[in-house]
Amino acid sequence: MSERHACRLLGQCRGSQRYEVICRIDEDALTRAIIELASAYGRYGYRRVTVKLREAGWQVGKDRVQRIWRREGLKVPQKQKPRGRLWFNDGSCVRLRPERANHVWSYDFVKAMTHDGRSLRLLVLIDEYTRECLAIRVQRRLGSREVIETLADVMLWRGIPEYIRSDNGPEFVAKELRKWLGNLGTGTLYIEPGSPWENGYCESFNGKLRDECLNGEIFYSLREAQIVIEKWRVEYNTRRPHSALGYRPPAPVACEIGGQNGCGKDAPTRRGLENAARFPLSHSPGDGGLSSPSASMLTRLSWLGNHGSLT
Repeated sequence: MSERHACRLLGQCRGSQRYEVICRIDEDALTRAIIELASAYGRYGYRRVTVKLREAGWQVGKDRVQRIWRREGLKVPQKQKPRGRLWFNDGSCVRLRPERANHVWSYDFVKAMTHDGRSLRLLVLIDEYTRECLAIRVQRRLGSREVIETLADVMLWRGIPEYIRSDNGPEFVAKELRKWLGNLGTGTLYIEPGSPWENGYCESFNGKLRDECLNGEIFYSLREAQIVIEKWRVEYNTRRPHSALGYRPPAPVACEIGGQNGCGKDAPTRRGLENAARFPLSHSPGDGGLSSPSASMLTRLSWLGNHGSLT
């Protein structure tokens, strides 16, 4: 039977029988690079892997990466169902939306443990607008005094926030903490009991921390946990692509170096450009971005930390 007659019977184009797969010369090297990144960043999807490849110098699109990703049987993280925001009857939003850096911070506790079964407590502090993790304090026990110390350390180089959001845990509703924040002029935003989704920015970060760091590490000592978690925090702020920021890292300096290249659902054409005004801010104190705290503020923080609410 001739090729013409067979194609007519099957309803196929004759050109399909002569198609030859074009193998690019860099296909094997690109596949190895994708597998290495997938191994190094086990919870990254193909979009974030595409960003890391571009940072390494590969001229590649997300569609080609997705094709190789699926061909190699790599796991694509499942998508979560979108959740509606919380609204009042008049149409206003329940949560105070962050509008600028140092507008709204949020903090929460995360639990972990060392190899011997002893518990660890992690105090997580983030800026909701820049999505930057300002501090992760790791100790066996953390109370309201340790919360004040952590906040004071961050405020010395970052500045004082207008509001800070948290749940109703005893460490966050303690009188000495509320008095200390009130003396600084920082308002407290407490979510409804049993409604962790109202602290969504911090809960989302906690999920990434557990998924990408805590679940993959075995800590044999408190010191090891502090070092490993702090290393991950720096990685998160300066290198990890964040989908809500056009797949750029939260730290402003890293975002400036990374340029405007983005891909996926939140590329710079959308939300990345919307938030572009935030990136001239500096990640470190004293280098032209976020203004360093004045001497009077440093004195005030120091005095309040020693006398204002701890007497």
